[in-house]
Amino acid sequence: MQNENVYLRRPQILLMAFCTGLIVANIYYCQPLVVLISKSFHVTEARAGVVTFLTQFGYALGLLFFVPLGDKLERKKHILFTTGLTVAALIAAAISPSLLTLEIASLCIGACSIVAQLILPLSAHLAAPEKRGKVIGTIMSGLLIGVLLSRTLSGFIGAWLSWRGMYWVAAGISLSLLLLMRIALPVSKPQFAGSYSSLMKSLLTLFIKQPLLREAAAISFFSFSAFGMFWTTMVLHFAAPPFNFHSDKLGLFGLAAVCGALIAPLIGGSADKNNPRIAIGYGICAMLFSYLLFYVFSMSIIGFVIGIILLDLGQQSIHVSNQSRVFTLMPEARNRLNTVYMTISFIGTSIGSAIGLLVWDKYSWTGICVAGILLMLCAFSIYAFTFKKKTAVSPI
Repeated sequence: MQNENVYLRRPQILLMAFCTGLIVANIYYCQPLVVLISKSFHVTEARAGVVTFLTQFGYALGLLFFVPLGDKLERKKHILFTTGLTVAALIAAAISPSLLTLEIASLCIGACSIVAQLILPLSAHLAAPEKRGKVIGTIMSGLLIGVLLSRTLSGFIGAWLSWRGMYWVAAGISLSLLLLMRIALPVSKPQFAGSYSSLMKSLLTLFIKQPLLREAAAISFFSFSAFGMFWTTMVLHFAAPPFNFHSDKLGLFGLAAVCGALIAPLIGGSADKNNPRIAIGYGICAMLFSYLLFYVFSMSIIGFVIGIILLDLGQQSIHVSNQSRVFTLMPEARNRLNTVYMTISFIGTSIGSAIGLLVWDKYSWTGICVAGILLMLCAFSIYAFTFKKKTAVSPI
């Protein structure tokens, strides 16, 4: 059994943040490429946008079926094997002869890019208890910067080497990370000795018996929906007249959101000292206000940039604080707790993307803003009317 007094060192934390950011980026490379993909396969942009939905839905499936294994399998081997599958899926996308093939590959890319959600519970498990929130925040910074800069990188690579070139670059990056993690990641043995079926059944038990987990997951479902809907449809908004932006310019919007990612360690540190639920409330308000800005300044680049900064600040406040709360519940079940929380969150992301594509087709950008406001009002209603949660129950 692992020595619980051996905690992560700063270089290991930074390495985890680096790997997490670059691997999770695989889910988002496709977003600025939608217009290029639509032209390549001679389909509408809304039809090509299904690639973004399938990638996110695949991620939700991977969270549900692969992440729980982190409580049963040796974590380093699990991470390396899943990263290898990611490389194969990215290569399949790069050589796709049809849109259907690309859609299948995108589903696999999403399902295999859950390595970030294997590293996070590992970091929470190995972090000093009094620094757990800060460690999670630091790794979340890497993850979020990867998410946001992925769009910028993808936009420029897509304009330079086409969308296929971006998938080849992503495969090379993931292969390099596989070799790096093989050398540097610590070995961590799990504590769950049951079967895979009992492991999966325990997910439902956790959801039923942990009210804090249900609250955190429900709030994140709506915030992730609003977040995913924006980044899916923003591309369509700025690719249309009067902007007519190409993939390189579309990718630049990711730079504005990096501001939110940089404060994740501060949010995590605050969660170690204060009630993290306070930051969740502020985050919901920030995201709600960002959609109001998107509506009022729909034709203003500056207004959009300010809105993006607020949207990301709000999302990170909600997400980092929620994960800090969830990881304190049951140390021996962190992968499963993270599975329940993140699966529900990314189902929200995929549903938000799907709703966004449907709303965009009928009501364009005004409809998107209204839908985003409604989603965040749902999150606020859960936050406002949830009673104080009881102390966590006994471990399963």
